[in-house]
Amino acid sequence: MMNRLRDWYLPLLLAAMLTGCSHLGYYAQAVSGHLEIMRAATPISDLIGNPAGDPRLQQQLAEVRAIRDFASRELGLPDNNSYRAYADLGRPYVVWNVFAAPEFSLHARRWCLLVVGCVSYRGYYDRRDAEQLAAELRQQGYEIFVGGVPAYSTLGYFDDPVLNTFLRFGPLEVARTVFHELAHQVVFVQGDTRFNESFATAVENEGLRRWLARHATPEQRAAFAVQRARKAAFMALLRDYGKRFEALYESPHSISELRVAKAGLLATLRRDYTGLKVVWGGYSGYDAFLGDDPNNATFASLSLYSELVPAFEVLLARQNHDLPQFYRQVSSLAALGDEVRQDRLNELLAASGQARQDPGDVAVGATEDSSRLAYRECSGCPQ
Repeated sequence: MMNRLRDWYLPLLLAAMLTGCSHLGYYAQAVSGHLEIMRAATPISDLIGNPAGDPRLQQQLAEVRAIRDFASRELGLPDNNSYRAYADLGRPYVVWNVFAAPEFSLHARRWCLLVVGCVSYRGYYDRRDAEQLAAELRQQGYEIFVGGVPAYSTLGYFDDPVLNTFLRFGPLEVARTVFHELAHQVVFVQGDTRFNESFATAVENEGLRRWLARHATPEQRAAFAVQRARKAAFMALLRDYGKRFEALYESPHSISELRVAKAGLLATLRRDYTGLKVVWGGYSGYDAFLGDDPNNATFASLSLYSELVPAFEVLLARQNHDLPQFYRQVSSLAALGDEVRQDRLNELLAASGQARQDPGDVAVGATEDSSRLAYRECSGCPQ
């Protein structure tokens, strides 16, 4: 393990020193934050076998072990030591991500970093550091969204542990996270976040479908169906308004006219969201995003996980849901140049009946609980 740690953090620190003090501080907090997590990890087998252990935690970890074994046995995901240890960080999130977007654009600011390439957010282990960056970006005129992240993947560089930050959401959410993050270890394209997250989400969806069929109670299946219906309605709402905002920002209005029209559009978005909540019987799980002051950065933060999922699901169906064959096809797509890869994905999207959104961060990919909405996992974090 120490050799792997050395191989990971020394290049980061060297690169940081070569690119300036601000990068040095950023990469240093990334290294120290992750090493803290690795030091806190204990093998799940040790925790389950401890007679003096917490019985509730032991039951939760027994469920985790079953999920982890299922991921490799039934889904063809890597059979390694990832998610076979547990760490309680004593906080609700592992990192906090900062999203920034201009006043009249849904295109998020991007940061280009080692290992993962260019991404539309920047993550910190300490929320105060995230809020400091957010304040600096606000002074530069950006709209900002800061969100807590329950989990991330190191893409197989480390044996990622199960964390209290996502264990607390229950077995279905643990299954989502494990399936999704292990998928990043199968295929990952540097700098193409939509490809990576949509692929992992497609694997997650297929894995959940199989897990529910095998292991869920009727009550869990019913609750999951309600969750999916709410998610679909929320996604449709955000897609619709994303198109409206894009059309507004591309119109030849003055700055003052754009601000008035934007405020009106945000007001109607909140009104329509309130209507959805009535249909849901008052469910307020998405209030963290649309209940107070949504902005362009909010839309940008919701763009990473689902835009290309229909394309990957078409590809999976064409392989008769044979996951190893699907992974080979996705690997072939990943090996293509960016433009050719996008053309192939657009063809698959067309076959799914969905047209691709503008690349300006208007698609959404949300989970049910507001504290996890769009921030379950971010491959390669912290960025």
